[in-house]
Amino acid sequence: MTDQIARPWALMRHHAGWADVFHIESESADSITGIYPDRESVGPPVNYSVRAILGRFQTLEAARAAREGAVLEWRKYDTEVREAETRLREAEKAREDAWLSCLKSAAEV
Repeated sequence: MTDQIARPWALMRHHAGWADVFHIESESADSITGIYPDRESVGPPVNYSVRAILGRFQTLEAARAAREGAVLEWRKYDTEVREAETRLREAEKAREDAWLSCLKSAAEV
């Protein structure tokens, strides 16, 4: 058993801020094959590039704990992100208003 197979549990990016636990059943130098055990219907094994792995763990529990810790870390920034999104919407509104004002002014000349 290689060091990589010794750590058959992986976290795979699902979407920003969330990773799915993945069980690696086999691997080559550049790809992995396995399943998502936490999904309601575990389908046939899927293949990914090894680059898709965010982290590897020896146990399912360790992978889940790492995922939950990362979610808590992600959530620390929720307020700042919401505030930045509000500022962005305000800036986009100001830009749109300035653009419309410029067009209307040019039409009056």
